[in-house]
Amino acid sequence: MASNGNEIGKTLKQQRLMLELTLRELAARSGVCASHLARVERGERFPSGHILRKIAKPLGLDESLLMVTAGYLSPQSSSETGEEPGLYRQLDPYVVKVLSGEPVTMQRAVVSLLTVVKAIAKSLVR
Repeated sequence: MASNGNEIGKTLKQQRLMLELTLRELAARSGVCASHLARVERGERFPSGHILRKIAKPLGLDESLLMVTAGYLSPQSSSETGEEPGLYRQLDPYVVKVLSGEPVTMQRAVVSLLTVVKAIAKSLVR
């Protein structure tokens, strides 16, 4: 999980810097201690689902995509039920089909990038 921690930490820091937020500002908006946020960004701590939920909105990130990036949720559709999880309802069907055949690490990387691109697009529209 260490590489996963580094990946999620880098994603969070990249998004925070893109929004021009300091750690203290993010801490104030999310209710998460700035020192804890710094350790998560450096990959020293792996964020719990609770922490991710608290920081998703202030960072303008989709909570479910963040959970997938962290590895708490699987982006793969369930073959037993034939249903697609909420995450995949937000993605183009072609992207879903292509991603479902990729290793989980590749899926997480793509979802991370899509999350960042979506956040950038939202910030440009405002």
